[in-house]
Amino acid sequence: MASTDKIRNVGPKSAAWLRQVGVRTLEDLRRVGPIEAFMKVKRAGFRPSLNLLYAMQGALDDCHWADLPEATKQGLVTAAEAAETANPIKNRWDKAAARSAQRDGSGVESGGEDSPAREESDGFGDGDSGVREITGTSRDFD
Repeated sequence: MASTDKIRNVGPKSAAWLRQVGVRTLEDLRRVGPIEAFMKVKRAGFRPSLNLLYAMQGALDDCHWADLPEATKQGLVTAAEAAETANPIKNRWDKAAARSAQRDGSGVESGGEDSPAREESDGFGDGDSGVREITGTSRDFD
């Protein structure tokens, strides 16, 4: 397969995602594997559906993704879930919230025996503990 050929079953949007994570050819996909390619796409901040996972396996098996046996699809889902459990993907909001909590001392790390108990509050002192606001500069969210 030439490097300019499309990977079977992969549309333009998914192909762009794959290119951004270094999977440009069927040979790249064989080398990386569909599970790792799928996880790379997710870690890059994209939100692929399971159809991308099935499409990549179908490309490797030289068949349409819908023709994959159910057992193969279930095996792919199980492997992807295991890969994500082994190395959880934090989105930018999770990362920003963790940094913010660490700065203001409300993180999990604080609150030992000698620390005073903190009340649940949104920080405005009005007793309304609704949605907690995340503040910071734009670089906090990169």
